[in-house]
Amino acid sequence: MSEAKEFFQNIGPRMNQMKEQLPGTFDGFMGLFGKAMAAGSITVLEKELIALGIGVSAKCPPCIRMHVKKCLDAGDTREQILETAGVAVMMGGGPAFMHIAEVLEALEALGK
Repeated sequence: MSEAKEFFQNIGPRMNQMKEQLPGTFDGFMGLFGKAMAAGSITVLEKELIALGIGVSAKCPPCIRMHVKKCLDAGDTREQILETAGVAVMMGGGPAFMHIAEVLEALEALGK
């Protein structure tokens, strides 16, 4: 099983565990997340691409996996996701380039 498939299988229970054991931190972050990622002058689709690009440039595999899924849920295409990853590489260099593997693995795990 790929790391991405395992991640997607386990993230729900892990999030529930975080909510149970760190309710203040969980609720605070999720409140910020909900407000920041809500549609405004920038669409949810665009915000998810931005978040994915930051995840790639910050070299955060869980962020990459979650935002690939959220990009797809928002209606982004595989091509838009990969182009965003390419822009993140331009900003993050070689280390970010190596994390495109996580983008591809997440897309594959999600059947895209």
